[in-house]
Amino acid sequence: MRFSRNATGTLFVGGALSLTLAALAYPAMLGVNTVSSDGSRVIAQTQWGPLTEADRDFVVKVRAAGLWEYPVGQMGLKKGQSKAVITASKHLIDGHAALDASCRKISTMLNITIPNVASPQQVGFVNTLAADQGKQFDTDFANILRVTHGSIFNTIAKIRSTTKNTVVRALADQANATVLDHITVMEQTGLVNFDQVLFQETTPPKLPATDLTPPPPVAGQPEVVLTPPVDSTTQPPVLPGESSTGQNAAPSPTVR
Repeated sequence: MRFSRNATGTLFVGGALSLTLAALAYPAMLGVNTVSSDGSRVIAQTQWGPLTEADRDFVVKVRAAGLWEYPVGQMGLKKGQSKAVITASKHLIDGHAALDASCRKISTMLNITIPNVASPQQVGFVNTLAADQGKQFDTDFANILRVTHGSIFNTIAKIRSTTKNTVVRALADQANATVLDHITVMEQTGLVNFDQVLFQETTPPKLPATDLTPPPPVAGQPEVVLTPPVDSTTQPPVLPGESSTGQNAAPSPTVR
């Protein structure tokens, strides 16, 4: 399994565009490593409960994951050599389009700044897979995505069990189901090297924060939207404070 580090490149994602909103201070660090020295610190009081640093960073993590896994899913539909990899690619696109819809709603409700581009480490994964050909693509696809989904699975569980914010809790529920589904379809390819994957999960590389952090959006830059496939089988849940028509009242939180 080959991993690319410090890779740069532009990530193009299909979909409609809408304007970004300025929001809470952008998190200092993302990725597998701890994102804050005190994730329990409350940074805002909202009508859906207190918002902590860990809550905010989780919303950003979920958004950033979609910004690279969605286009990798599109890539897999074109380059996948096996039916199982093509099936897994469809699951990536479907699941992350639904998660992205929730992230964009929640970022407005909670006034959180979300990225438009994945982190350099994540773009490196995309570049590795873009350079792969034939069966090597299938092998790297299954193993890279099994590592990344396995790594965030524990983070989701921690957020779900500790957050006091009802909309963050709803996102954790959705992310838990989606990530478990993606772990399962990667394993069903029959290509996962479990010894190597588990080593990567438990011994992540010590990368600088700049490699793990997606850049904040440029002021006034349109917000990237991950468009659901026409045959989507996954719908984002109705969030607390949101009507079934998708409208919600979202007064700005009190920032501390």
